[in-house]
Amino acid sequence: MPPRDLIIVGAGPTGLSAAIAAKQHGLDYQILEQGTLVNAIYRFPPQMVFFTTPELLEIGGLPFVSPYEKPTRAEALRYYRKVVDAFDLQIAFDEQVLAIGRETADQDAPLFELETRSARGVRRVRLARHVVLAIGYYDHPNVLGIPGEDLPHVHHYYGEPHPHYRHRVVVVGGGNSAAESALELHRAGAFVTLVHRWPELKPTIKYWVRPDIENRIKEGSIAARFGVCVREIRPTSIVVTATGPGRESTLEAEAVDPSVTDERGWGHASVKEEIPADAVFLLTGYHPDYELLRAAGIRLNVQNVPEHDPETFETNVPGLFVAGGVLAGKDTAPIFIENGRFHGDKIVEAIVAGRVRLARP
Repeated sequence: MPPRDLIIVGAGPTGLSAAIAAKQHGLDYQILEQGTLVNAIYRFPPQMVFFTTPELLEIGGLPFVSPYEKPTRAEALRYYRKVVDAFDLQIAFDEQVLAIGRETADQDAPLFELETRSARGVRRVRLARHVVLAIGYYDHPNVLGIPGEDLPHVHHYYGEPHPHYRHRVVVVGGGNSAAESALELHRAGAFVTLVHRWPELKPTIKYWVRPDIENRIKEGSIAARFGVCVREIRPTSIVVTATGPGRESTLEAEAVDPSVTDERGWGHASVKEEIPADAVFLLTGYHPDYELLRAAGIRLNVQNVPEHDPETFETNVPGLFVAGGVLAGKDTAPIFIENGRFHGDKIVEAIVAGRVRLARP
Protein backbone atom coordinates (compact mmCIF):
# COMPACT_ATOMS: atom_id res chain seq x y z
CA MET A 1 0.00 0.00 0.00
CA PRO A 2 1.46 3.42 -0.93
CA PRO A 3 2.14 5.89 1.88
CA ARG A 4 -0.61 8.22 2.97
CA ASP A 5 -0.21 11.98 2.89
CA LEU A 6 -1.43 12.04 6.49
CA ILE A 7 -2.20 9.57 9.25
CA ILE A 8 -4.18 10.89 12.20
CA VAL A 9 -3.92 8.95 15.46
CA GLY A 10 -7.11 9.34 17.48
CA ALA A 11 -10.78 9.59 16.46
CA GLY A 12 -11.84 12.18 19.02
CA PRO A 13 -13.25 15.57 18.02
CA THR A 14 -9.75 16.94 17.35
CA GLY A 15 -8.75 14.00 15.15
CA LEU A 16 -12.06 14.13 13.29
CA SER A 17 -11.65 17.85 12.58
CA ALA A 18 -8.15 17.19 11.18
CA ALA A 19 -9.57 14.47 8.93
CA ILE A 20 -12.34 16.76 7.68
CA ALA A 21 -9.76 19.41 6.78
CA ALA A 22 -7.55 16.81 5.09
CA LYS A 23 -10.42 15.54 2.97
CA GLN A 24 -11.49 19.06 2.02
CA HIS A 25 -7.93 19.79 0.81
CA GLY A 26 -7.70 16.56 -1.19
CA LEU A 27 -5.12 14.82 1.03
CA ASP A 28 -4.91 11.03 1.19
CA TYR A 29 -5.52 10.49 4.92
CA GLN A 30 -6.40 7.77 7.42
CA ILE A 31 -7.54 7.90 11.06
CA LEU A 32 -6.31 5.19 13.41
CA GLU A 33 -8.32 4.71 16.61
CA GLN A 34 -7.44 2.18 19.30
CA GLY A 35 -11.00 2.05 20.60
CA THR A 36 -14.32 3.32 19.36
CA LEU A 37 -15.41 6.66 17.89
CA VAL A 38 -14.77 9.56 20.34
CA ASN A 39 -13.56 6.92 22.77
CA ALA A 40 -12.99 9.30 25.70
CA ILE A 41 -16.55 10.66 25.52
CA TYR A 42 -17.86 7.11 25.23
CA ARG A 43 -16.07 6.24 28.50
CA PHE A 44 -17.63 9.17 30.38
CA PRO A 45 -20.39 8.27 32.87
CA PRO A 46 -23.66 7.71 30.93
CA GLN A 47 -25.44 10.52 32.78
CA MET A 48 -22.69 13.13 32.25
CA VAL A 49 -23.59 16.66 31.15
CA PHE A 50 -21.01 18.85 29.40
CA PHE A 51 -19.79 22.08 30.96
CA THR A 52 -20.08 23.86 27.60
CA THR A 53 -22.84 24.71 25.13
CA PRO A 54 -23.58 22.64 21.99
CA GLU A 55 -22.16 25.08 19.43
CA LEU A 56 -18.73 24.93 21.10
CA LEU A 57 -18.56 21.19 20.39
CA GLU A 58 -19.25 21.56 16.67
CA ILE A 59 -16.74 20.50 14.01
CA GLY A 60 -16.79 20.64 10.24
CA GLY A 61 -19.42 23.38 10.24
CA LEU A 62 -22.19 20.92 11.12
CA PRO A 63 -24.66 22.27 13.71
CA PHE A 64 -24.99 20.48 17.04
CA VAL A 65 -28.70 20.78 17.82
CA SER A 66 -29.80 20.14 21.40
CA PRO A 67 -32.90 21.13 23.40
CA TYR A 68 -30.64 21.66 26.41
CA GLU A 69 -28.28 24.49 27.29
CA LYS A 70 -25.67 21.89 28.29
CA PRO A 71 -25.59 18.84 26.00
CA THR A 72 -25.46 15.29 27.32
CA ARG A 73 -22.97 12.52 26.63
CA ALA A 74 -25.57 10.63 24.58
CA GLU A 75 -26.20 13.68 22.40
CA ALA A 76 -22.48 14.15 21.81
CA LEU A 77 -22.04 10.53 20.74
CA ARG A 78 -24.94 10.86 18.31
CA TYR A 79 -23.59 14.15 16.94
CA TYR A 80 -20.09 12.81 16.21
CA ARG A 81 -21.53 9.72 14.52
CA LYS A 82 -23.45 12.07 12.24
CA VAL A 83 -20.27 14.03 11.51
CA VAL A 84 -18.43 10.88 10.42
CA ASP A 85 -21.33 9.83 8.21
CA ALA A 86 -21.74 13.30 6.69
CA PHE A 87 -18.09 13.47 5.61
CA ASP A 88 -17.67 9.71 5.11
CA LEU A 89 -14.43 9.77 7.10
CA GLN A 90 -11.93 6.92 6.82
CA ILE A 91 -11.37 5.42 10.26
CA ALA A 92 -9.69 2.16 11.26
CA PHE A 93 -11.16 1.27 14.66
CA ASP A 94 -9.61 -1.00 17.30
CA GLU A 95 -6.10 -0.41 15.94
CA GLN A 96 -3.55 0.80 18.47
CA VAL A 97 -0.35 2.60 17.45
CA LEU A 98 2.53 0.94 19.29
CA ALA A 99 5.45 2.92 17.88
CA ILE A 100 6.27 5.69 15.42
CA GLY A 101 9.58 5.59 13.61
CA ARG A 102 11.22 6.68 10.37
CA GLU A 103 11.64 4.76 7.13
CA THR A 104 14.94 6.06 5.74
CA ALA A 105 14.98 4.83 2.13
CA ASP A 106 14.45 8.42 0.98
CA GLN A 107 16.93 10.53 2.95
CA ASP A 108 15.46 13.81 1.68
CA ALA A 109 11.88 13.06 2.71
CA PRO A 110 11.80 9.99 4.97
CA LEU A 111 8.42 8.47 5.66
CA PHE A 112 6.91 7.72 9.03
CA GLU A 113 6.42 4.07 9.93
CA LEU A 114 3.57 3.43 12.35
CA GLU A 115 3.60 0.01 13.93
CA THR A 116 0.06 -0.96 14.95
CA ARG A 117 -1.80 -3.83 16.57
CA SER A 118 -5.49 -4.56 16.15
CA ALA A 119 -7.83 -5.67 18.92
CA ARG A 120 -7.47 -9.20 17.51
CA GLY A 121 -3.70 -9.10 17.73
CA VAL A 122 -2.93 -8.45 14.04
CA ARG A 123 0.21 -6.33 13.61
CA ARG A 124 1.02 -4.17 10.62
CA VAL A 125 3.12 -1.19 9.57
CA ARG A 126 1.51 1.86 7.98
CA LEU A 127 3.46 4.54 6.10
CA ALA A 128 2.75 8.27 6.00
CA ARG A 129 4.42 11.53 4.99
CA HIS A 130 2.91 13.37 7.95
CA VAL A 131 1.42 12.22 11.25
CA VAL A 132 -0.95 13.98 13.66
CA LEU A 133 -1.11 12.70 17.23
CA ALA A 134 -4.58 13.59 18.53
CA ILE A 135 -4.49 10.97 21.28
CA GLY A 136 -5.84 13.01 24.20
CA TYR A 137 -5.06 11.93 27.75
CA TYR A 138 -8.08 10.04 29.08
CA ASP A 139 -6.59 6.58 28.48
CA HIS A 140 -3.86 7.06 31.10
CA PRO A 141 -5.03 7.68 34.69
CA ASN A 142 -2.68 9.24 37.19
CA VAL A 143 -1.78 6.39 39.50
CA LEU A 144 -0.92 6.96 43.14
CA GLY A 145 1.68 4.21 43.30
CA ILE A 146 0.46 2.92 46.66
CA PRO A 147 -0.10 -0.60 48.02
CA GLY A 148 -3.47 -2.02 47.04
CA GLU A 149 -4.07 0.22 44.04
CA ASP A 150 -4.50 -2.86 41.84
CA LEU A 151 -7.16 -4.51 44.02
CA PRO A 152 -10.36 -5.44 42.13
CA HIS A 153 -12.59 -2.96 43.98
CA VAL A 154 -10.35 0.00 43.01
CA HIS A 155 -11.31 1.99 39.91
CA HIS A 156 -9.77 4.90 37.97
CA TYR A 157 -12.98 5.51 36.00
CA TYR A 158 -16.50 6.06 37.26
CA GLY A 159 -19.54 4.59 35.55
CA GLU A 160 -22.90 3.76 37.13
CA PRO A 161 -23.86 4.35 40.76
CA HIS A 162 -26.44 1.55 41.05
CA PRO A 163 -24.00 -1.34 41.82
CA HIS A 164 -22.84 0.56 44.91
CA TYR A 165 -26.23 0.85 46.59
CA ARG A 166 -25.75 0.59 50.39
CA HIS A 167 -22.02 0.10 49.89
CA ARG A 168 -19.30 2.14 51.59
CA VAL A 169 -17.58 4.05 48.79
CA VAL A 170 -14.52 6.27 48.96
CA VAL A 171 -14.04 8.80 46.17
CA VAL A 172 -10.52 10.26 45.93
CA GLY A 173 -10.16 13.61 44.17
CA GLY A 174 -11.34 17.20 44.35
CA GLY A 175 -12.42 18.10 40.83
CA ASN A 176 -15.58 17.75 38.76
CA SER A 177 -15.35 13.99 38.32
CA ALA A 178 -14.96 13.37 42.03
CA ALA A 179 -17.69 15.82 43.06
CA GLU A 180 -20.25 14.60 40.53
CA SER A 181 -19.50 10.95 41.24
CA ALA A 182 -19.80 11.47 44.99
CA LEU A 183 -23.18 13.16 44.54
CA GLU A 184 -24.56 10.46 42.25
CA LEU A 185 -23.36 7.67 44.50
CA HIS A 186 -24.90 9.37 47.52
CA ARG A 187 -28.26 9.79 45.77
CA ALA A 188 -28.17 6.14 44.67
CA GLY A 189 -27.95 5.03 48.30
CA ALA A 190 -24.19 4.61 48.77
CA PHE A 191 -22.39 5.72 51.94
CA VAL A 192 -19.82 8.10 50.46
CA THR A 193 -16.60 9.57 51.79
CA LEU A 194 -14.77 12.14 49.66
CA VAL A 195 -10.99 12.32 50.15
CA HIS A 196 -8.89 15.18 48.77
CA ARG A 197 -5.26 16.04 49.37
CA TRP A 198 -5.85 19.81 49.41
CA PRO A 199 -7.75 21.85 52.01
CA GLU A 200 -10.69 22.52 49.70
CA LEU A 201 -12.29 21.47 46.42
CA LYS A 202 -10.79 22.66 43.14
CA PRO A 203 -12.01 26.05 41.84
CA THR A 204 -12.78 24.52 38.42
CA ILE A 205 -15.82 22.58 39.64
CA LYS A 206 -18.95 23.34 37.60
CA TYR A 207 -20.89 26.23 39.05
CA TRP A 208 -24.08 24.19 39.48
CA VAL A 209 -22.21 21.29 41.12
CA ARG A 210 -20.22 23.25 43.72
CA PRO A 211 -23.08 24.37 46.02
CA ASP A 212 -24.59 20.89 45.84
CA ILE A 213 -21.46 19.04 46.93
CA GLU A 214 -20.56 21.68 49.53
CA ASN A 215 -24.03 21.51 51.08
CA ARG A 216 -24.02 17.72 51.19
CA ILE A 217 -20.65 17.80 52.95
CA LYS A 218 -21.81 20.51 55.35
CA GLU A 219 -24.93 18.59 56.34
CA GLY A 220 -22.91 15.38 56.74
CA SER A 221 -24.73 13.28 54.15
CA ILE A 222 -21.39 12.96 52.32
CA ALA A 223 -18.40 12.56 54.62
CA ALA A 224 -15.22 14.39 53.63
CA ARG A 225 -11.53 14.29 54.50
CA PHE A 226 -9.59 17.30 53.24
CA GLY A 227 -5.84 17.78 53.49
CA VAL A 228 -5.12 14.06 53.55
CA CYS A 229 -3.37 11.57 51.27
CA VAL A 230 -4.21 7.94 50.65
CA ARG A 231 -1.28 5.80 51.79
CA GLU A 232 -2.68 2.29 51.34
CA ILE A 233 -5.76 0.52 50.04
CA ARG A 234 -6.85 -2.63 51.82
CA PRO A 235 -9.58 -5.13 50.86
CA THR A 236 -12.18 -3.40 53.05
CA SER A 237 -10.66 0.01 53.83
CA ILE A 238 -8.22 2.76 52.89
CA VAL A 239 -5.55 4.33 55.07
CA VAL A 240 -5.03 8.12 54.95
CA THR A 241 -2.67 10.53 56.67
CA ALA A 242 -2.38 14.32 56.76
CA THR A 243 -0.57 15.80 53.76
CA GLY A 244 1.89 17.92 55.73
CA PRO A 245 2.49 20.88 58.01
CA GLY A 246 0.64 24.05 57.18
CA ARG A 247 -2.09 22.10 55.38
CA GLU A 248 -5.24 21.94 57.42
CA SER A 249 -6.61 18.44 57.75
CA THR A 250 -10.06 17.22 58.69
CA LEU A 251 -8.46 14.35 60.56
CA GLU A 252 -9.16 14.65 64.25
CA ALA A 253 -5.61 13.82 65.19
CA GLU A 254 -2.56 15.24 66.85
CA ALA A 255 -0.40 17.68 64.91
CA VAL A 256 2.06 16.59 62.25
CA ASP A 257 5.61 16.33 63.52
CA PRO A 258 7.55 18.96 61.49
CA SER A 259 10.86 17.29 62.30
CA VAL A 260 9.98 14.28 60.15
CA THR A 261 9.84 15.07 56.44
CA ASP A 262 9.58 13.19 53.20
CA GLU A 263 11.21 13.90 49.83
CA ARG A 264 8.88 16.89 49.27
CA GLY A 265 9.79 18.48 52.57
CA TRP A 266 6.37 17.68 54.00
CA GLY A 267 5.99 16.16 57.42
CA HIS A 268 4.61 12.71 58.05
CA ALA A 269 1.38 12.61 60.00
CA SER A 270 1.90 11.21 63.47
CA VAL A 271 -1.46 9.45 63.28
CA LYS A 272 -3.43 7.79 60.52
CA GLU A 273 -7.08 7.06 59.88
CA GLU A 274 -8.55 3.93 58.38
CA ILE A 275 -11.77 4.53 56.43
CA PRO A 276 -14.07 1.58 55.60
CA ALA A 277 -14.47 1.04 51.84
CA ASP A 278 -16.25 -1.56 49.74
CA ALA A 279 -15.26 0.35 46.59
CA VAL A 280 -12.65 3.03 45.88
CA PHE A 281 -12.70 5.49 42.97
CA LEU A 282 -9.32 7.14 42.36
CA LEU A 283 -10.49 10.10 40.27
CA THR A 284 -7.17 11.92 40.40
CA GLY A 285 -6.85 12.94 36.78
CA TYR A 286 -5.26 11.60 33.59
CA HIS A 287 -2.27 12.29 31.37
CA PRO A 288 -1.13 11.85 27.75
CA ASP A 289 0.89 8.83 26.63
CA TYR A 290 4.32 10.27 27.44
CA GLU A 291 6.05 7.01 26.52
CA LEU A 292 4.72 7.03 22.95
CA LEU A 293 5.65 10.71 22.53
CA ARG A 294 9.21 10.27 23.80
CA ALA A 295 9.76 7.10 21.77
CA ALA A 296 8.73 9.03 18.65
CA GLY A 297 11.46 11.58 19.41
CA ILE A 298 9.24 14.38 20.71
CA ARG A 299 10.84 16.47 23.42
CA LEU A 300 8.76 17.28 26.51
CA ASN A 301 9.32 20.21 28.85
CA VAL A 302 9.28 20.06 32.66
CA GLN A 303 5.46 20.11 32.58
CA ASN A 304 5.51 17.29 30.00
CA VAL A 305 4.12 19.56 27.29
CA PRO A 306 5.35 18.42 23.85
CA GLU A 307 7.70 20.82 22.09
CA HIS A 308 5.75 22.30 19.18
CA ASP A 309 5.28 25.34 16.96
CA PRO A 310 2.23 27.20 18.34
CA GLU A 311 1.17 28.21 14.82
CA THR A 312 1.46 24.88 13.00
CA PHE A 313 1.55 22.41 15.93
CA GLU A 314 4.55 20.68 14.33
CA THR A 315 6.83 19.14 16.94
CA ASN A 316 10.62 19.06 17.01
CA VAL A 317 10.26 15.97 14.80
CA PRO A 318 9.65 17.32 11.28
CA GLY A 319 6.29 16.26 9.87
CA LEU A 320 5.00 15.00 13.23
CA PHE A 321 2.23 17.10 14.78
CA VAL A 322 0.36 17.17 18.08
CA ALA A 323 -3.23 18.38 18.52
CA GLY A 324 -5.88 18.57 21.20
CA GLY A 325 -5.54 17.19 24.69
CA VAL A 326 -2.12 15.64 24.10
CA LEU A 327 -0.76 19.19 24.27
CA ALA A 328 -1.85 19.50 27.88
CA GLY A 329 1.04 17.83 29.68
CA LYS A 330 0.50 17.71 33.43
CA ASP A 331 -2.18 20.42 33.44
CA THR A 332 -5.11 19.16 31.39
CA ALA A 333 -7.43 22.08 32.22
CA PRO A 334 -6.47 24.51 29.38
CA ILE A 335 -7.09 22.04 26.52
CA PHE A 336 -10.60 20.85 25.73
CA ILE A 337 -12.87 20.27 22.75
CA GLU A 338 -13.78 23.95 22.48
CA ASN A 339 -10.25 24.96 21.47
CA GLY A 340 -8.73 21.64 20.36
CA ARG A 341 -11.25 21.34 17.52
CA PHE A 342 -9.41 24.11 15.63
CA HIS A 343 -5.95 22.52 15.73
CA GLY A 344 -6.61 20.17 12.82
CA ASP A 345 -7.43 22.99 10.42
CA LYS A 346 -4.16 24.78 11.22
CA ILE A 347 -2.12 21.60 10.81
CA VAL A 348 -3.61 20.73 7.43
CA GLU A 349 -3.25 24.32 6.22
CA ALA A 350 0.46 24.20 7.13
CA ILE A 351 0.92 20.90 5.31
CA VAL A 352 -0.87 22.09 2.16
CA ALA A 353 1.01 25.40 2.18
CA GLY A 354 4.36 23.62 2.61
CA ARG A 355 5.05 25.32 5.94
CA VAL A 356 6.56 22.19 7.48
CA ARG A 357 10.15 21.13 8.07
CA LEU A 358 10.54 18.16 5.75
CA ALA A 359 14.31 17.83 6.19
CA ARG A 360 15.61 15.40 8.76
CA PRO A 361 16.52 16.97 12.12
